[in-house]
Amino acid sequence: MANAVYGVLNPIPFGFFVGALIFDATYAATGTILWARGAAWLVSLGLVFAVVPRLVNLTQVWITSRRISTPADRLDFWLNLAAIVVAVFNALVHTRDAYAIVPAGVWLSVLTVLPIAAGHVVIATRGGTQRETAHA
Repeated sequence: MANAVYGVLNPIPFGFFVGALIFDATYAATGTILWARGAAWLVSLGLVFAVVPRLVNLTQVWITSRRISTPADRLDFWLNLAAIVVAVFNALVHTRDAYAIVPAGVWLSVLTVLPIAAGHVVIATRGGTQRETAHA
């Protein structure tokens, strides 16, 4: 059950954060305030949806499955946690006036997306684990 919840909810924050990055870059290029407000909403929604998968991942990697979790699982957890911390600061920057979020909003969006993308790459290139073969 926890694997299913994690599998369904884990990609959602990444999509929101990538969308926020696109909206921030579009706002920086056009100056249309709509894009800044949209980016603020996407960062906030990404943070809301990031909580449950991280809690599930916390219990899977550090509490219940410590013996079968790999270093790649642990690195992915820390990269996602770092991205969430940066996203919190990004959400705070997006509470400012729309004209005050450039360039900090763009850079924080990049710094939010990169660790999550790196975590996905680490997980994709790690090879099979006992947990994956047991649930296949």
